[in-house]
Amino acid sequence: MTTKNRAPAVTVICGHYGAGKTNVAVNFAIDARGTGLPVYLADADIVNPYFRAADAAEMLCGYGVEPLIPLFANSNVDIPALPPMLTSLLEGNGNEIIFIDVGGDDGSVVLGRYAEAIRRRGYEMFFVINRYRPLTARPEDAAECAREIESASGLKVTGIVNNSSLGEETTADDILGSIGYAEATARIMGVPLIGHTYIPDITGQFSGDPRFGGLTLIPMRRATKALF
Repeated sequence: MTTKNRAPAVTVICGHYGAGKTNVAVNFAIDARGTGLPVYLADADIVNPYFRAADAAEMLCGYGVEPLIPLFANSNVDIPALPPMLTSLLEGNGNEIIFIDVGGDDGSVVLGRYAEAIRRRGYEMFFVINRYRPLTARPEDAAECAREIESASGLKVTGIVNNSSLGEETTADDILGSIGYAEATARIMGVPLIGHTYIPDITGQFSGDPRFGGLTLIPMRRATKALF
């Protein structure tokens, strides 16, 4: 699955800590290069300085995606600000595609400053979930986290991405075991379930497995220190 046939002007990728949203954001941004349009990925993960889009800057550039990294990313200075160029892009009328990787409530509050411009440009906001993270292990908990991000950012979640994994130990059965959880979360939120991610070299090429029939599977590249 790629974003090349459905990428709006702005795609916000959000989720709880450890859900793997940065890996999803990086992969979706790379896939969006298939449109032939300029693609940018803005690192707005101001909460977690360890696994963020800045880590994947070299990879992004290699695929033709321009990373927008805060001045103090990957340092011990954590300032709640988005990359300056993002303001120009959001306030402009270009044909570029912009992805924004958001971290937690703090990142969502900062994102809220740009909510009006994002709505004007047209957007999707995908909420990344992981059944195997304790604080979002129940659909109700994941949905509550999503609502908190919506409240802080002034934007609405428009789709769920199931990124449930156990890192290097992830198996096809682990992904199968998360499907009901993902469907329930999407149902509670009243938004579509975009699909289920997997890293082929961990879980294998199981798209032909009959147990996955009818599911939308989203292959992921290893993009950051955190596999998911």
